Amino acid sequence: MSRFFRAPAYLSALLCVAAALAGCSHHDDNTYQGYIEGEFVYLGSSQSGKLAQLPVARGQTVEAGAPVFALESVDEAAAVQQAQQQLAVARAQLADIQTGKRPPEVNVIKAQLAQALANARKAALQLTRDEAQFRVGGIAKAQLDDSQANADATAARVRELAHQVDVARLPGRSQQISAQSAQIEAAQAAVAQARWKLDQTRVNAPAGGLVYDTLYRIGEWVQAGNPVVQLLPPQNVKVRFFVSETIVGALAPGRALAIHCDGCAADVPAKITYIANKAEYTPPVIYSNENRAKLVFMVEARPSAAAAARLHPGQPVAVTLQ
Repeated sequence: MSRFFRAPAYLSALLCVAAALAGCSHHDDNTYQGYIEGEFVYLGSSQSGKLAQLPVARGQTVEAGAPVFALESVDEAAAVQQAQQQLAVARAQLADIQTGKRPPEVNVIKAQLAQALANARKAALQLTRDEAQFRVGGIAKAQLDDSQANADATAARVRELAHQVDVARLPGRSQQISAQSAQIEAAQAAVAQARWKLDQTRVNAPAGGLVYDTLYRIGEWVQAGNPVVQLLPPQNVKVRFFVSETIVGALAPGRALAIHCDGCAADVPAKITYIANKAEYTPPVIYSNENRAKLVFMVEARPSAAAAARLHPGQPVAVTLQ
């Protein structure tokens, strides 16, 4: 008889424990316990350098585009200036090729041409005289040959300088112009690259949000790629909770729910955005009618950006399906 009456007490204890465990997961059929999670944005730079400016502090709210930190950029600024000067040199060289020689240089060639013309006239006159003297036997054949050669040489010099004047007025060859144009494009790319590296030393907030943490102090060396500021945009706040396999089939993205948190003046509305495709806790061997109740599926929901400011990562909440 004593054993008969002890059995209900033992079963009652088990039922109490089960009820307590069930209470940890939900309050009623549509309410589940969950927690707030944040998808943080880690802001860093592609360049290494000493942290020079940190105008934000942990817990501060910033607007999109607000400066959050800056590295020392002496080397990057010098690289930009050097690239700009090289671009200016390349452009000047192209302009020089396209315009030909300068007017003073052309004038020098013209003066040389005038002198060559005078020499050619003098040589031609001397040749005429020597030819007349040779016909009457006044000079030898060798002297006549010298006069002929001198006349030919001075005439050739005139033609040479005349061509030099024409060439001096021409722009550079098309191949030279094409090559110099390519040099300008390369210099422009170098300027763009140098400016990009300089811009990378100054990082702005990609979106408005909460400065959740700062990971460096001014004066510390920051390696390329290391985050300096941990930002939490309000649209990156979400709630996670778990439902049983008997409930998950009735849920779908877009379903409304209410988030209740301790100390909140009112519930925060949200909508389901993600439902896990597989169970979080799977029985070790096989499914059965007894252990199917152990299956739970993770569900995520996001509140509106305006309401997300009242929620904090790690905060325990109650979620009520609607």
